[in-house]
Amino acid sequence: MIDLAPYAAQSAHSRGRRYPEPPAAPRSEFQRDRDRIIHSTAFRRLEYKTQVFVNHEGDLFRTRLTHSLEVAQIGRTLARILNLDEDLVETIALAHDLGHTPFGHTGQDALNDCMKDHGGFEHNLQSLRVVDTLEQKYAEFDGLNLTFEAREGILKHCSKKNAERLGDVGQRFLAASQPSLEAQIVNLADEVAYNNHDVDDGLRSGLITLEQLEEVALFRRHLGTVRQRYPALTDRRLIHETVRRMIDTLVTDLVGQTRANLAAHHPADIDALRACPPLAAFSPAIREEHLALKRFLFQSLYRHYKVARMSEKASRLIRGLFAAFTAEPKLLPPEFQDRAETDLARAVCDYIAGMTDRYAILEHRRVFDIEELA
Repeated sequence: MIDLAPYAAQSAHSRGRRYPEPPAAPRSEFQRDRDRIIHSTAFRRLEYKTQVFVNHEGDLFRTRLTHSLEVAQIGRTLARILNLDEDLVETIALAHDLGHTPFGHTGQDALNDCMKDHGGFEHNLQSLRVVDTLEQKYAEFDGLNLTFEAREGILKHCSKKNAERLGDVGQRFLAASQPSLEAQIVNLADEVAYNNHDVDDGLRSGLITLEQLEEVALFRRHLGTVRQRYPALTDRRLIHETVRRMIDTLVTDLVGQTRANLAAHHPADIDALRACPPLAAFSPAIREEHLALKRFLFQSLYRHYKVARMSEKASRLIRGLFAAFTAEPKLLPPEFQDRAETDLARAVCDYIAGMTDRYAILEHRRVFDIEELA
C-alpha cells in the first residue's frame, strides 16, 4: 500500500457526510463514494451523452462516460506518482460530468438561457445537485451522501452568490482557499483528456486534418518524432502514436511542475495546502502550448460549420422541450410533476438535464410529432 503524502486527503480524517452513516469497512470512505457513483443512474446515462459529436453520428466517438473513464485513468496515474488518494481522485473524475446536459456544451448553453430568470444552469453545480439531491436510491436520504472531499472536488468553480447557499462545500469560494490536491489534479486531468481526445475524434470525423494540426506546436513536435521513428506508419496508428506522446508530455510536465510547487510551499498537511495558491499546474511553456491547442480546437473543430449545424438543432430541441413543459407541466412524468408544484422551472431543468442525447430526441418527437406514440 502506498504511503500518502502528509498533504493528501485522508479518508480516515474526512470531514464527513451530510447524513452520518456507519463506517464503510472494509472499504475506505472514498472507496464507498466511488462505488456509489458507479452504481448511480446518472453515471449510466453518461454512456449516451456526448462531447462534441451527437450520439448517433458514430459509435467510436467519445461520450461523457468514456471521457470520464479517461479522466479517471490519467488522474489515478497522477495520484499514484504524487502519493495522493487514488480513490478520491477516481471518485471526483467519475462524478465530474454527472450534471451535463444532452448535446454537450450546446445543451448547457441552451438550458442556461432558458433558466436565466430562474437562477440559471451550470453543469458543475448540477453535478453536485445530482449527488446531493436528485439520485433516489437510499431509504434514509436523498442523493448519494458523498463525503465532503468528494463533493468539494466535484464543485470545480462557483459564483459567490451560489457559494453562499451551498454551506460547507461553498466556503472555499468565499474564503479564496483551495480544494484538495486530489481535486486540483482531476481538474487538469480533465483538460488533458478532452483536448487530446477531441484531436483524435476531430481527425476521425474528417472535420480537422493533420495538415491543420501541424500548425499547433505541441502536435507538430510529436508528429515529427513519430514520422522520424516510424516512417512507414500511416492513418490511425500514426495519430494514436502522436496523441499518446502528447498526453505523456502533459502528464510528465504536470508532475514535475506540481512537485516543484509543493517543494516551494512545503504544506505540512491538507489544511496548509488549502491555504496555498493552486499547486497542481503545468510549467509556463507547456501551459502555453496546451492553450494553443485549445484555441485551435475552438476555432477549427467546435466552430466547424457541421458542428454548428448540429449544435443549432440541439439548441432548438432543448428550448422547445423547456417551453412545452413549462407551458404545460402535465406533459412531465409523474415524479417531475410533483416537483413542479414547488419549483416548475427547476423541475423541468432537472428533467431535461438528465436526458441522454437519444432520449431527448425521442422525447421531442413524443411531444411535438402527432404521429409519435406518447
